[in-house]
Amino acid sequence: MTESNLSFFGRLSLAVGTFFAVVGDREFAGQVRRLRDGAAVTAPVAAREPVATPAPTPTIKEASPESALQLLGLLQRGARFVDFVEEDIAGYSDADIGAAARLVHDGCRATLREHFTLRPVREEAEGSRVTLADGFDATAVRLTGNVVGKPPFNGNISHRGWRVEEVRLPMLTKTHDATVIAQAEVEL
Repeated sequence: MTESNLSFFGRLSLAVGTFFAVVGDREFAGQVRRLRDGAAVTAPVAAREPVATPAPTPTIKEASPESALQLLGLLQRGARFVDFVEEDIAGYSDADIGAAARLVHDGCRATLREHFTLRPVREEAEGSRVTLADGFDATAVRLTGNVVGKPPFNGNISHRGWRVEEVRLPMLTKTHDATVIAQAEVEL
């Protein structure tokens, strides 16, 4: 998946990370504002580093919520996902919750497999030792722990990650209301 064609979850992760970066860094927040206003944003160049050719300024575009709503509807239909998450489970036993979770898990898994082809980002087993060379894909690999210095980085895979290779969402009619993820049911 290209950087300009991020998946829903890729965009969600980017949005959450950007939110915290904006809250915690005044200069970054100003750059985001200038970018949203259509002005070019230049990254500050640290002293003593050679001036590199500036990367093209990324454009921020508003994401359409329809695909996310459609996926939520599919998870509701196949696994009663929203019903499960919205249920107040405080009064249920752990065994009851576990039994319900197993049904929701099976339905979610079947729905994902029907509509997406998923592959791990890294093929190595979790816990494996890896070396990330200079130029590694930082959109696909997140460094955690004590991140200092420059690549190559040596570390252990704590999660292999997931990449969507194919999406098979149903086509929608123009009159389809994606905000209704589950119709109310009225028994007569």
